[in-house]
Amino acid sequence: MVSGYAISVPRVPAKPNRGPAAARENRDAILAAAREVFGERGYDAPLSAVAQRAGVGQGVLYRHFPSRLDLAFAAFESHWHEFEELAAADSPDAVLQMWQRLIELAIFERAFIEMFVDQRRQHADYDGGTRMQALLSAPLERAIAAGRVDASLTTEDLLLGVAMAYGVVVTTVDADGLVDTVARALARAGLLPPAAGESDGRRA
Repeated sequence: MVSGYAISVPRVPAKPNRGPAAARENRDAILAAAREVFGERGYDAPLSAVAQRAGVGQGVLYRHFPSRLDLAFAAFESHWHEFEELAAADSPDAVLQMWQRLIELAIFERAFIEMFVDQRRQHADYDGGTRMQALLSAPLERAIAAGRVDASLTTEDLLLGVAMAYGVVVTTVDADGLVDTVARALARAGLLPPAAGESDGRRA
């Protein structure tokens, strides 16, 4: 009260507690950032870079994902769903689509492949390679039955091709054009048939 007048101080409304909504947004932001950072810097990228890209503190990141492997599992789970959908498609070409996608991931998102190594080291009861082989098995059988691939081709051969692509990536500065280059090289090696209209470069 000043000279008989009351001074009215405007009240600043408190920020609403957004609770679960904010938590979901933070989680989504962390996953999006993880895909970007892992894609740019590999599976061993510092998690502080992921938190910074997501715009959250590291404490928030670890609250959602206690370990690097937990984060990688969640970040790449959409890839597993993609492969599950391709494997379920009743098409003799499904295995070729899956293999091509694996090559792309080995080149442009190599952290997805690197994650398999860390899984085997830290979780002996879970092997991403075995999970992928199981998904490739039935589509490969359909492709062989339809004459799309050589009858001697195995799921191990397909994953070997992915490992070879990964080996090229880690020793190459510029990945542009590698998908087609690697696919042609593996076709010439007999791991996959050449694309339609192309010659595999081998003589009968």
